[in-house]
Amino acid sequence: MVNADDVRRTALALPDTTEKIAWSMPTFRVAGKMFATVPEDETSIAVRCPKLERDELVLAEPGKFWIAEHEASFAWVRVRLAALDEQELGVILADSWRQAAPTRLLEAHPGLGVPAADQPSQG
Repeated sequence: MVNADDVRRTALALPDTTEKIAWSMPTFRVAGKMFATVPEDETSIAVRCPKLERDELVLAEPGKFWIAEHEASFAWVRVRLAALDEQELGVILADSWRQAAPTRLLEAHPGLGVPAADQPSQG
């Protein structure tokens, strides 16, 4: 199980990431664009997720993922921290980071958060 401190440490380790308080909660941004938040009670995170993938995640693992009512029309999903270990937290945050990062950062960090089987071969 991970907590809000783990989220902060993991998010801030991603390239060009900053933390900014917005709506009375910590938000994490890459090059100024938000990719994660830690809502008020600090038991979950909200991350970017394409709507089709988000719906599939919620159906597959409703104990881990859900859609907050006020985020339903946006490409965001909530994730229960109690359902995550540090490795999965890192993968989820890196995936959300990639969705918000500008091209220059994606090109500079092509394998960041990409599962090993999906990474381009080096050579």
